[in-house]
Amino acid sequence: MSVPQRLVPPSTLAQLANLELVARTVVEGALTGLHRSPRFGFSQEFAEYRPYVPGDDLRFIDWNVFARSDRMYVKRFFGDTNTRVVVLVDVSASMGIDPARGAIRKIDFARYLAAAVVYLAARQHDAVGLAAFADDVRVYRPPSARGRSAEGIYHLLEGLEPAGETDWPRVLDHVSRQVTKRSLLVMISDFFCEPEPLASRLRGLGARGHDLLLLHLLDPNEERLPVAGSATLRDVETGAVMTVAGDEVAGGYRLRLAEHLRALEHATGSAGGHYRLMNTDRPLDRALVEYLRFRERHP
Repeated sequence: MSVPQRLVPPSTLAQLANLELVARTVVEGALTGLHRSPRFGFSQEFAEYRPYVPGDDLRFIDWNVFARSDRMYVKRFFGDTNTRVVVLVDVSASMGIDPARGAIRKIDFARYLAAAVVYLAARQHDAVGLAAFADDVRVYRPPSARGRSAEGIYHLLEGLEPAGETDWPRVLDHVSRQVTKRSLLVMISDFFCEPEPLASRLRGLGARGHDLLLLHLLDPNEERLPVAGSATLRDVETGAVMTVAGDEVAGGYRLRLAEHLRALEHATGSAGGHYRLMNTDRPLDRALVEYLRFRERHP
């Protein structure tokens, strides 16, 4: 697959009217230059009819057949993947820090990226759900393929605001109880956590047959720690305060960050999952391509 040529900066997306329009714009940008694939549901070629059952999307009823036979049938397409997708969005306080120049808040990047994944899932007629969390799951919508399910998730995403600490073991234990059928779990977070407790829960989810995709968001300032001279740092989740000499800690910080990223990638891999690091000043359609590549390998 080639890299999209029409890329939309996150700051431009923030000016769009609503989340569904953001999602559509990101998806169209990601598809530019990609080969269309029925695995992704982009080739909507008719496949067959099946009888209508309550809860089916009314948009896919063939009303011409109904007029002739007085029976309702739903059209199916080769692009349908029938996957269950649950998008997990971190809404802890660290997701709301002021962004670097040219970037947007991590919570907004997560909101837009989640909306794009939901848009794609709905386009493929997948059942899609949402879990927003910090110290526990605060919002949960179970996976559904009904016609207006995506609209409901967009509404929930628009209302998310960051607060509190993250408790990954508690959150994933909760998700494990709620999501009992095999699903694709897309986790969007800044992953400020100890890797090993996270890894143990990921391994449990992987052992139950879930496909795992971790999308790790970092603000550019979190990568380079632009601190010069003496500075006071405050943990936005715990309130802990530390005074540091910027020149002295910068090198050590970058080493610790690199170790943390490697540990997260290893934790994900040990559970059979897939890990991707994403900067919040980069175009979202490029981030979505990573999701599409994952879906190509995990239809």
